[in-house]
Amino acid sequence: MSARAGAWLLPGATLALVIVVIASLAVGDMALAPARVVDGLMRRDDLAATIIWQIRLPRIVVAMLVGGALAASGVVMQAYFRNNLASPGLLGVSAGGSAGAVVAIGLGFAGTSLLIIPATAIIGALAATGAVLVLARRGASTERLLLAGVALNALLGAVTSYVLSNFTLTYERNAQVLFWLLGGLEDRTWEHAAMAAPIVLAAAALWPLGRPMDLLSLGAAEAQSLGVDVRRLQRTMIALSTVLTALATAVAGTVGFVGLIVPHLLRMLAGPEHKRLVPLALIGGAAFVLACDLIARSAGNVRLGIVTSLIGGPFFLWLLRKQT
Repeated sequence: MSARAGAWLLPGATLALVIVVIASLAVGDMALAPARVVDGLMRRDDLAATIIWQIRLPRIVVAMLVGGALAASGVVMQAYFRNNLASPGLLGVSAGGSAGAVVAIGLGFAGTSLLIIPATAIIGALAATGAVLVLARRGASTERLLLAGVALNALLGAVTSYVLSNFTLTYERNAQVLFWLLGGLEDRTWEHAAMAAPIVLAAAALWPLGRPMDLLSLGAAEAQSLGVDVRRLQRTMIALSTVLTALATAVAGTVGFVGLIVPHLLRMLAGPEHKRLVPLALIGGAAFVLACDLIARSAGNVRLGIVTSLIGGPFFLWLLRKQT
């Protein structure tokens, strides 16, 4: 892609995000005309204001934060493993978050507080990555991290299946478990948006890592010879990717393929420079998840994770065929 064409990517992604935000404000169980959307935003229409400020805007904000976090985490993972097929779920972060939430639901903690399940999801995600790093600490090579992540994903999947088969005997608990396993943005509130707000700080911390990640893509030895503290950079990348994925999982459950599709497409369009990829991934990921949520709502409140998987599955198969 030419430099001139690449310069339009960020404005184009931003425009796409704005369009999807406007559509998300208008579309729902009660459709709102553009004039009512404006009146609701300005609080001149009480009913429209309630729908927009209490129901749709929190959902939109959470969707944007989740999409940006997963896409940015995907950029980091692809840079770390030097593989465009890498995704945030490789190290068991999403599986750990889902397992933490499912265990809390199975034990009956869901009704104690609105934020108890997101909190346990964050704890589970952080614990999963910590376990991977401990398992692979001797040299902490990408191969050892990948194998440890595969093993941990299988273990956490078994924990989730055990809880699902033995501790979810009521309809309410089953519905809550399905939410975390399939991903969704239903009933998201401003409290959930506040819990996901640190995503902005973690994403900002990625900005200075653009040039070092470019050098790391040449290889660890080459990056080290060019003045990059490779071990410190890799630890920082893993930490930021974990925080981004954990927070996204905590408020939306497991939403697959976002961290694979968006970074890969943007890398094809914008090139490999990470200083450009990170902001593009944040905006593009936000627009993608919000668009998928809009599709999910329009299709009769289908789970968000189902929509992203229906899009991401064929895309992943296309990537595999392209690279063989």
